Amino acid sequence: MSRIGKKPIIIPEGVKVEKNGRCVKVSGQLGQLQMDCQPPIEVKIDSSAGIVSVENKYPQRREAKQLHGTMRALIANMVTGVSKGFEKKMELYGTGYNVKEQGGKLTFQVGFSHSVDRKIPKGVKVNIEVDATRGNEVPAKFTLSAIDKRLLGQFAADIRKIRPPEPYKGKGIRYADEHVRRKVGKAFTSGAV
Repeated sequence: MSRIGKKPIIIPEGVKVEKNGRCVKVSGQLGQLQMDCQPPIEVKIDSSAGIVSVENKYPQRREAKQLHGTMRALIANMVTGVSKGFEKKMELYGTGYNVKEQGGKLTFQVGFSHSVDRKIPKGVKVNIEVDATRGNEVPAKFTLSAIDKRLLGQFAADIRKIRPPEPYKGKGIRYADEHVRRKVGKAFTSGAV
């Protein structure tokens, strides 16, 4: 039995959870999300108590055990998303690196001979606080926000993949809370040969 799967999901005020067959629909002040549940998992909604519980119909099956905690976490993320939302803060390090939002796209200048564009998915909002780096010390900063945690995480990972931080000077795109392990560069000795 999954420890995470056994925990009930508390429905906050202003959030409505409905079930239609295998489809679970969650709506709140920020929007609505829906997801199809896997067959071995049963979702029960107690509106009077304000609780959603996820039950495993086949606790002896390995696949059902794996899905139990996963489905509970996905539904909990949907409830959190429509009530509070999710956000990812990102930073851009490197001299001359910058980011712009134009025409539903994010355009990055990150040391290539060309700019790199990424289409902003529907449901993701971008807020650029600092659009260009100032030397290697002051990064460009932007925040991605959405109600769908999976969509937000995938878009942030796609952006980071454009130019991952390199270990010597730390140049590249990274999450704001990410720690980049630095390597020591080559040491040159002075003196005549």
